[in-house]
Amino acid sequence: MENELKRTLGVFDAVVVGLGAMVGAGVFAAFAPAARAAGGALLAALAVAAVVAYCNAHSSARLAARHPASGGTYVYGRERLGPFWGFLAGWGFVIGKTASCAAMALTVGAYAWPGREHAVAVAAVVAITAASYGGVQKSARIARLIVAAVLAVLAAVVVVCLSSGTARPEPPGASDWTLFGLLQGAGLLFFAFAGYARITTLGEEVRDPQRTIPRAVPLALGIALLVYTAVGVAVLSVLGVEALAGSSAPLADAVRAAGAPQLAPVVRVGAALAALGSLLALVLGVSRTALAMARDGHLPRALAAVHPRHQVPHHAELAVGAVVAVLAATADLRGAIGFSSFGVLAYYAIANASAWTLDSAVKGRAVAAVGLSGCVVLACALPLASAVAGAAVLAVGVVAYGVRSRFRSGI
Repeated sequence: MENELKRTLGVFDAVVVGLGAMVGAGVFAAFAPAARAAGGALLAALAVAAVVAYCNAHSSARLAARHPASGGTYVYGRERLGPFWGFLAGWGFVIGKTASCAAMALTVGAYAWPGREHAVAVAAVVAITAASYGGVQKSARIARLIVAAVLAVLAAVVVVCLSSGTARPEPPGASDWTLFGLLQGAGLLFFAFAGYARITTLGEEVRDPQRTIPRAVPLALGIALLVYTAVGVAVLSVLGVEALAGSSAPLADAVRAAGAPQLAPVVRVGAALAALGSLLALVLGVSRTALAMARDGHLPRALAAVHPRHQVPHHAELAVGAVVAVLAATADLRGAIGFSSFGVLAYYAIANASAWTLDSAVKGRAVAAVGLSGCVVLACALPLASAVAGAAVLAVGVVAYGVRSRFRSGI
């Protein structure tokens, strides 16, 4: 088929793309709201989030090996559960993650040039769109550089905090938390791990997907978990739960508290690079899902075009870039994308339900059941505004699907 993508990514590149999404801007900001919710159970919340993420990753990897096409859970839901469920997953992903793209672009602007966030955000979107247009291998090379730089910054933060004289060896208090708070904290931290979906949405561009994807997904998730655990322990050791919960820039505050204020500007640069890496991974994921939905007519079929030379969905990438650039130039979505969190959990709930149908093996079905249950529980534990906004976005998609189905049947 002329609109098929070329398989060029190996295990290493797939892992890097996943890490670029997971070890993104979230690590510089996610711990503060999670600490406000979970209190002294912050590390337990991280463990719960990791368990749910593992189940989702396991289900997604099995599905990607069986259905190695662009689109991720949109394709899995369509093939395993029916067109409606695939559409619902794809709708929630494209709408929610498009807003997330704008939020990441504005985060780049906020760290790189405070006061000129919108201009820098638009420039970042243009640069990332141009990079992704040049081919997925070019995007993977850029992701390698960004991930290496961000991991170096995070390693410096961990070493400085744990080796400082202000580090406290005792764990945070275990009495100032509730079960609901722990679950809400886990829900907030879960999205730091959600980037492994980028590997599965690029399934059509991975070499030997039956072997590569099941290896790349857990490897990327495992590295991300180690990074988040190390950073969480280090930041808690110098700030404590209360100060962490009240911080707007927890990693920068942590290095200051550890007696290394000169490292704070480096943390700022690392956060800007991390947000840029997340933006790159998001653009790749949204454009590939848009490609898959366009092939089925849920989005304009022109978005299914593949560039004959660069082997990328260039119409979809340009469309995503244009929409994100407009959003980044005209609105500040950094605090208004709670519905994206709800949509991500709905997306993975459909992935786990799809994985349940693969076979009757006890392990596979048990993992899928835990993952599905975890997604539902964490979605219900999210702040009410996020849950309502997310449900509203999905409801709009349901209406759109019904109208389109009635129109086509009428023809």
